[in-house]
Amino acid sequence: MILSCQQISLAFGTEVILDKISFHIEDHEKTAIVGINGAGKSTLLKIIMGELTPDSGEVIISRGKTIGYLAQHQDIHSESTIYEEMMKVRENVVRIYDKLRQLELDMKQADEDKLPEMYAAYDRLNHAFEQENGYALQSEVTGVLKGLGFSEEDFNKKVSSLSGGQKTRISLGRLLLTKPDIILLDEPTNHLDMKSIAWLETFLQNYKGAVIIVAHDRYFLDRIVTKVVEIENHRARMYSGNYSAFAEKKAQIRDAELKAWMNQQQEIKHQEEVIAKLKSFNREKSIKRAESREKMLEKTERIEKPQEVNAYMHLSLTPDVQSGNDVLHIEGLSKAFGDQRLFSNINIDIKRSEKVALIGDNGTGKTTILKIINQIIPADKGLIHLGSNVHIGYYDQEHQVLDMNKTIFDEISDTWPSMTHTRIRNVLAAFLFTGDDVFKYIRDLSGGERGRVSLAKLMLSDANLLILDEPTNHLDIMSREILENALRSYSGTLLFVSHDRYFINQVATRILELSENGLANYNGNYDYYIEKQLNPSATESSGESVAAGTAAAETVSAGKMDYKQQKELQAKERKRKNQLKKTMERIDAIDARLKELDELLVQEEVYTNVSRLMEINKEKEALDEEQLTLMELWEELEADGDSLG
Repeated sequence: MILSCQQISLAFGTEVILDKISFHIEDHEKTAIVGINGAGKSTLLKIIMGELTPDSGEVIISRGKTIGYLAQHQDIHSESTIYEEMMKVRENVVRIYDKLRQLELDMKQADEDKLPEMYAAYDRLNHAFEQENGYALQSEVTGVLKGLGFSEEDFNKKVSSLSGGQKTRISLGRLLLTKPDIILLDEPTNHLDMKSIAWLETFLQNYKGAVIIVAHDRYFLDRIVTKVVEIENHRARMYSGNYSAFAEKKAQIRDAELKAWMNQQQEIKHQEEVIAKLKSFNREKSIKRAESREKMLEKTERIEKPQEVNAYMHLSLTPDVQSGNDVLHIEGLSKAFGDQRLFSNINIDIKRSEKVALIGDNGTGKTTILKIINQIIPADKGLIHLGSNVHIGYYDQEHQVLDMNKTIFDEISDTWPSMTHTRIRNVLAAFLFTGDDVFKYIRDLSGGERGRVSLAKLMLSDANLLILDEPTNHLDIMSREILENALRSYSGTLLFVSHDRYFINQVATRILELSENGLANYNGNYDYYIEKQLNPSATESSGESVAAGTAAAETVSAGKMDYKQQKELQAKERKRKNQLKKTMERIDAIDARLKELDELLVQEEVYTNVSRLMEINKEKEALDEEQLTLMELWEELEADGDSLG
């Protein structure tokens, strides 16, 4: 164990952030910390780093182990060049190098009697230089900078002239070069393009130290982490495996908890009915039995109802008007800014119901194409034609049409006055606006919050062609999954730009890759695109029919279960339904018989006949026990139906 958090608790005033958080990290382990926005993930990293002091609990780091931290936002104040700033990380190695060069010069002019001592010093320094991997330092620094998206032309730029995102990349590069035993990364992929993210994935996969990551990039987490710590309702729970394994296990646990709660509620209801029935007999024995059952019921440890999860909310997107089959035609599109050519002779055809992801390196012009389609900026050359009945809905964080003087709720309700309050609240909740948050004024929201309001408005519009630019920015994982589900079921057409590979993989049916060489077409999702990248000769031309990719995807989906398996499942389901029917019929028959026996018990010729009375009571007890057994069998059969379904 290299790091342990033990019973970490923190509150700001009356607001509890973390409550008895405990987990541990093994040496070389790669761990993700996940949770909704505001769960306390970044706060926990600051506590581990000692930047915040918890109200209780402690962080234990193994003796002699070093730790490094990359916060979300960095502001480096330096007049050094990018390359010089990176080299500062290994100043000790640079100093050894300078001493070696100086010794080499001194030895050329030194007296012969001083040379042995100088040779010995040179050997010591050279050994230390080799131990620090000094001969590989320059290539290592160059490799990290290029991996993080800097070209050699950038190396001589002053750090002070860089954007916030570029400074964060410099900070990340410096941290990676220091090679601490434990690395803490808070949203490390925010300012990286896809190639840089892929490079970072490979670097971290091979990193010898432990890594703790807070990130919303699920594809990134899938490829790196072997453990997930989820913070939910201020508490922590550990899962082994990557993000997908965590999501699956979490769903299984929640289903099991919900089923256990429902089963217990059903059993409680049944026991209460039996107790009421026993009391209704108004006999000493039956009353004692009822009281005994009541005591047992009181001692039962009640299972707490699992909290409702927003991910289960269904956000339905259905355009009011269906477009024609030909939705968007782009021919010969070109754009340059001054001497910088972004793209030329771009041709795109999009059909109804396609979900197309436009990907590529930063600076290739993806967002520019979306802006040209939406007439925000003009093209230099080219034709753009919209098909019949096409209504565009455009999401761009830079161009949000919001009234700063309205509340969030009014912004939605004024746009759609016929919409019910419940529907409005449900949609806003899907985008993390709950409770009194919906009455906040737009002017008081952060840029990310305004983006979420704009996205919510777009999801409610009657557009049948959605054009989205980085729609998952500022959304936590749960909100991204809600949006994914909504867009997958969307019957309209979708064109979007995103760096979120998991989102692309879940939503896209087709990928267009924009590069300096033009536009390449891939008829499938992101996994399909990666597969084709590994086999470049199989790349599809942009003119190929999308139907082939769609048909292939449908074939794979249908092929998940072969004919024999389907037949076996169908046979099992018929048998289950038949058994379920017989069980219910027997339960009903027992209910009817119990009523008959109850009626007999109030007849004078019966309750005055001891032997008959004992016979009836014995039958009732047997029926009662049989009914309990049948109810358990019924529950099992219902549960089997859920799993088969």
